[in-house]
Amino acid sequence: MVFYADDIKNLPSRQRALFINSLSGFKSANLVGTCNTNYYSNLSMISSVVHIGSNPPLLAMIIRPHSVARHTLENIINTQYYTINHVNETIYQQAHQTSARYAINESEFKAVGLTELWQENFSAPFVKESRVKMGMKLREHIHLSVNKTEMIIGEIIRVYVTDDIICDDGYVNIEQSGTVAVSSLDSYHSTSLLSHLAYAKPSMPIKKLNRSLGDKA
Repeated sequence: MVFYADDIKNLPSRQRALFINSLSGFKSANLVGTCNTNYYSNLSMISSVVHIGSNPPLLAMIIRPHSVARHTLENIINTQYYTINHVNETIYQQAHQTSARYAINESEFKAVGLTELWQENFSAPFVKESRVKMGMKLREHIHLSVNKTEMIIGEIIRVYVTDDIICDDGYVNIEQSGTVAVSSLDSYHSTSLLSHLAYAKPSMPIKKLNRSLGDKA
């Protein structure tokens, strides 16, 4: 089956959204925690978080057009701080429910049954039930004229992870943490590791790595 540009354009809007969102494959599933200047908390499901760089440690994410109220975007711009929390297999249904449009004074945490976790000297809430949590500071906000979406680039300024998922070489074993992936708009997946592979060099054959959690597991 082949889809040309006109075929894609002529699909019903919901079908087109599911189709195109499926093509990028598995994506990260994260809950973004914010609050506004009146300290009303907000929690939003985001599947577009991507690594930008390690030094400084930067993550980017895309937020849909600001043609209607976007509480997450507005809170990040106004306060400069937010959290990114991995979705795991015990909370994926509650995480999905945060995509519903709640009123600005109605916390998604309370509405879906997740727990706000406030850490000292940080002005945005974490998700207590998440096993990988990152505190973020806004570094750049870019309006993308191609489709009117908004790119948020933030710096990781603190990380909370459980002790049993950090390998000796610094690798974070997110599969052991139960982190799930998302495909299209509504499908959630557990993962199964195939292999760790050594750093690729032209003169070296492909080599598998053995990673150890040491005595932390």
